Amino acid sequence: MKHKKILWAVFAFVLLMSASVAAPQAQRGQSQAPLTDEQKILAAMHSISSHTLYDYVKELVSEKYGGRLTGTPEYNACAEWIISLLKKWGVQPAGDKGTYLQAYPNPYTLVSRGGLLAMNIPIKDGVIKKSYKYEDEFFPGGTSGSGEVTAEVIYVGYGVTAPELGYDDYTGVDVKGKIVLMDPEVPMPASDTSEVFKKWRPYSFHQFKLENAVAHGAKGMVYNYGPIVNPNSSYREGFIYDHVGSAVVNDIFAGTGKTYADTVAKIKKELKPQSFATGKIMTIKNITEPHPEGIGYNVIGVIPGTDPKLKDEVIIIGGHLDHLGRTWELLPGANDNATAVAVGLGVAEAMAKCAVKPKRTVMFIFFGGEEQGVAGSDYYCEHPVYPLDKTLVLINMESAGMGDRISASGARTYPAFWAFIEKANQKYIHRQVSGGAASYPGRPRQDSARFFWKGVPALTFGTSGKSVPYSTYHNTKDSLELITPEIMEDLAQLLFIAGLDMAGQDVLDFRPEKK
Repeated sequence: MKHKKILWAVFAFVLLMSASVAAPQAQRGQSQAPLTDEQKILAAMHSISSHTLYDYVKELVSEKYGGRLTGTPEYNACAEWIISLLKKWGVQPAGDKGTYLQAYPNPYTLVSRGGLLAMNIPIKDGVIKKSYKYEDEFFPGGTSGSGEVTAEVIYVGYGVTAPELGYDDYTGVDVKGKIVLMDPEVPMPASDTSEVFKKWRPYSFHQFKLENAVAHGAKGMVYNYGPIVNPNSSYREGFIYDHVGSAVVNDIFAGTGKTYADTVAKIKKELKPQSFATGKIMTIKNITEPHPEGIGYNVIGVIPGTDPKLKDEVIIIGGHLDHLGRTWELLPGANDNATAVAVGLGVAEAMAKCAVKPKRTVMFIFFGGEEQGVAGSDYYCEHPVYPLDKTLVLINMESAGMGDRISASGARTYPAFWAFIEKANQKYIHRQVSGGAASYPGRPRQDSARFFWKGVPALTFGTSGKSVPYSTYHNTKDSLELITPEIMEDLAQLLFIAGLDMAGQDVLDFRPEKK
């Protein structure tokens, strides 16, 4: 694989040397053979550098952008930096009123240092507080209210109240003024594609679960979700909650005569609630600041198509720009999703500078609000710059910078699209590339889901093959040292070659044939 890449580098060097030798001959009146389109495209492809892409990631994870939480001044500053590059390369604005920005409402919450999660253990002469470790055992809720609550913990399963399904986790328990312990998702697996699961899906959203707890009078929540940071929920004044993991859950179940694993297994098997008062007293304290007035931005640029008949058709290349901000430490979001932004920028620069221009319009979108309920892509799909029926494909990227392998969800769903990827890879890139089917039955965790549900062919590219001995998902450890610059370069070159090839076809339709 690497030998072939070296050969291509030698080929590019020979082209350069040939041009330098030919120049004196041209001055003596001899004509210089023009470069072919393939040579022009290869020159642009080889301008994509792993060093440059790594520098982009380094910039994106810097302190000055504060973890890129959508709505914050730090996120806006990061968006302006992206815009400065697009302007420099000649990528045209496609946002609101001639700008690169598409605005939408986006409330957000700031989480400050000083939070606490503790178990209050009664002893003969009083109470001992067992405090849990930040990040290892809990994270403050990303949309928690500000304040402190001490109360008994009531286990409420999945926190679902669904009368039409004959299911209510709050039956037989009183949670007024209490803290609820709750699981994410629903008793049905998110991989289920049946119509039955679709009836459960609305109850799997974090927002529903929190609102339902508030409606039943709870004052706090320990959410068995990680512990990871997630700002994708509702804000309710005075409702205090944390994300916790097995250390906290096991302590709550200890001495109750029940085990967590058996209790959850029984819920799933019988589809009957197993809620109960645990008798455990906990304290949750968070210091937060809500911003209901928040505005989010998608950053959108286009390279207009050159063909009068095809320029109204659009190929979108993108990924989400945002991450999680500070909760309360900085969450850098290097792989998730600075790498995807870096790859998108690499493709945009190469395509803007390439001497061969696309016949169709190619759009670059850096979404905001993905971590806050895929808000940016949701808004774009309701307010598209180009009609969705003219949008041929969304090439989305998520966590695109660790390891040595490239994959894409949606490859088997869109074989006509995948043929372009395989062609470009086999001829120029020579990486291990694979893909599965597009399936979004559960909660829409990625921007591509919003397009998929609207009928737009949508794929999400990512990378894999690098293991680290700790979790890096939605925590402080998703940092720069994890990144593999070479895989970003290969993915950017792959999408540049394939994207330009697609944009130059006279006929292009990726929608699966209806059977």
